[in-house]
Amino acid sequence: MRLLVDCRYVRIGRHDGISRFTAGLVGALSKINCTPAGAPLEVELLISDRRQLDQLPTGLRWHLANDPTSPLEPLVGLRVRRIRPDVMFSPMQTVGSIGRDYRLLLTLHDLIYYRQRTPPPEFAAPIRLLWRLFHLAWWPQRLLLNRADRVITVSHTTERSIQRHRLTRRPVTVVSNAADPAPDGGRLPATRSLVYMGSFMPYKGVEVLVRAAEMLPGHTLHLMSKISSEQRERLTALAPHARLVFHNGADDDTYRRVLRGATALVSASRDEGFGIPLVEAMSVGTPVVVTDIPVFREVAGAAGQYVPIGDAAGFARAIRELDDPGEWETRSAAARRQAVTFSWEGSARALLEAVDAVAGTPSLPDNVTPLRAVS
Repeated sequence: MRLLVDCRYVRIGRHDGISRFTAGLVGALSKINCTPAGAPLEVELLISDRRQLDQLPTGLRWHLANDPTSPLEPLVGLRVRRIRPDVMFSPMQTVGSIGRDYRLLLTLHDLIYYRQRTPPPEFAAPIRLLWRLFHLAWWPQRLLLNRADRVITVSHTTERSIQRHRLTRRPVTVVSNAADPAPDGGRLPATRSLVYMGSFMPYKGVEVLVRAAEMLPGHTLHLMSKISSEQRERLTALAPHARLVFHNGADDDTYRRVLRGATALVSASRDEGFGIPLVEAMSVGTPVVVTDIPVFREVAGAAGQYVPIGDAAGFARAIRELDDPGEWETRSAAARRQAVTFSWEGSARALLEAVDAVAGTPSLPDNVTPLRAVS
């Protein structure tokens, strides 16, 4: 089985969510010798920049193609056809497929931008415009997904959303995100720190966390991601008495160190496709206090503390509860138990089950849909 993994979304230097998803899966796949059906497995990589190989396992065969944002992207299937894989897996749904004669797995991570239509700020202006236009209607997404032989998504919450909006009649398989294994080292002494890892886009609700921090004297809110000077000034003015630390893009070592000594990881997001920081926190025994949205319930389970959307006082109350005798220790133990349900190895094996499923059926032309999907 020759499986070609589209690694062109791997970030150079530092992962974002899709980059980490790709690298995590490739790392696990590189250690697996055969598919669940028993077919010998050969994993190959499609990249657009040789520097991407620094973030990926060594020793795997790789192939160079155009950048996925290139005008040539619709024709990348012709390049892939020359590679002659049995199956191609892409961590996005936008990969070109014209001329393909191989099976194709495409990924839809979430439907956030149908509800929150502010595009990622790092995109160039023309791409941001196309992004907005794309999310004004459902039919463009359907056209993309129905080119696949099977659709991958990262959570059962998103799977249900795909089915509710009838975005594809292809089968859908859940391949969860996971956290990278933490370096050896136990808990650090508690510092009454709160950790937020994520962007500062409006739907993330960071303002709620800042207002909650002002209600928690003695606690410090660490905001780990890159932030503009304008956003920093706005958040500081919103809660002038809150103790805030802006890391402006903490490296992995700093992030893990602060997380290992934190009272809790917090997120006031109104919408997510998964929530990797929750798994990262739980894996080191740090409790999570998050908004009560379905995907956070799916990821954190009984280990999480859940607060209504927009309720800063509710976040403050939940964090104070962790000071009750034995409460933090109970939540920490529950967090570790929940974290082990997510692993890149388990996710890679779920992906290979989808690979086996499509490999045993004829490849579906782009203009044909099956009668029904099977989850």
